[in-house]
Amino acid sequence: MHRTTRIKITELNPHLMCALCGGYFIDATTIVECLHSFCKTCIVRYLETNKYCPMCDVQVHKTRPLLSIRADKTLQDIVYKLVPGLFKDEMKRRRDFYAAYPLTEVPNGSNEDRGEVLEQEKGALSDDEIVSLSIEFYETVRDREEKKGPLENGDGDKEKTGVRFLRCPAAMTVMHLAKFLRNKMDVPSKYKVEVLYEDEPLKEYYTLMDIAYIYPWRRNGPLPLKYRVQPACKRLTLPTAPTPSEGTNTSGASESSGVSTATNGGASNCLQTPSSTSRGRKMTVNGAPVPPLT
Repeated sequence: MHRTTRIKITELNPHLMCALCGGYFIDATTIVECLHSFCKTCIVRYLETNKYCPMCDVQVHKTRPLLSIRADKTLQDIVYKLVPGLFKDEMKRRRDFYAAYPLTEVPNGSNEDRGEVLEQEKGALSDDEIVSLSIEFYETVRDREEKKGPLENGDGDKEKTGVRFLRCPAAMTVMHLAKFLRNKMDVPSKYKVEVLYEDEPLKEYYTLMDIAYIYPWRRNGPLPLKYRVQPACKRLTLPTAPTPSEGTNTSGASESSGVSTATNGGASNCLQTPSSTSRGRKMTVNGAPVPPLT
């Protein structure tokens, strides 16, 4: 059972914030020479009068430092996904700016630069947002091949596989979805319900937001999930050898049984002794003397 570890966004701030302006990265840009990242406007303004990195003083370029910086889209996507509301606020600021200055030219002319990209199109989700998903029974490769015959004959349209549609909060975990399916289908406790994305089983602690960020779902339809029911695995426990209590007389047969049990059940700390122990002979178990048999 995996344990979910929750960390505060403030613990990640050193990796998400610009050292020049002190805010979260906007249009994250990385210096090629040292891989330090800054906001695009911050580093461009800084390099107009400097040729060294503001963090490590490495020389960016001898004459044209702007040639040694690159846009880091992956880092920017991480910042937008980790900081709630940042993408929405940034798009609103850009729309307000270009509405106040309509004659201003937009670099590259992209919709994101003009602030015309919605959160749904970007793929950003919030905890309280509702996610539409589809759930259906997972079919193995053998089951799919067996169904090819009816589909080729035109009989596949008569009955569609049971696909159900749900609307759930983005913070709902896979474990909650599996419990819902178990209660809905009255699955006995000796079976486990497993949720999959395509052919890959999902971790129980994944949320719908995690699935949307990890897997290539672009919100152009319901989140496609599948489920399967399998027998639950039971853990086998190895028998342990009984430990003799102090001051208790045991017979030779019980000693022999204890030795054989320890041998079959696994390693034992007791010293193995022959079964034909004579009466009155001094014995030691775990280093402690055992009273002789009378």
